[in-house]
Amino acid sequence: MLVFVWETLLFRRPAVHWGVFKVPAEDVGPVRLWSFNVGLYNLFLGSGTVLGLIALNTGHEPVGRALVFYTCGFMVLAGIGLAVSDRLAMSRPKGTGIGGSIAQITPALVAVVALALT
Repeated sequence: MLVFVWETLLFRRPAVHWGVFKVPAEDVGPVRLWSFNVGLYNLFLGSGTVLGLIALNTGHEPVGRALVFYTCGFMVLAGIGLAVSDRLAMSRPKGTGIGGSIAQITPALVAVVALALT
């Protein structure tokens, strides 16, 4: 939820666009459309995961497992995409975006692995 707020509502603030995402002030305008839409994707994925966990714990196991697996699997794959774009230095110096990739992949991968083991 926090990332959604940063990307859609607060992105123009220097503490967010620079402090969190390392986007220089001169790039905020061109990046704003991307940021807004990615924020919505994150909201929908996070909501799907929460709804899946609720379903999983209220007697709707197949639906819950499917939602959690799909949304978290999506996040893992998108995180790998971030890592690839970082390695290709597509928008900033190589290696500066790896923290974001790890932050996106790790919790979702833990959830996918936990789901697979249960």
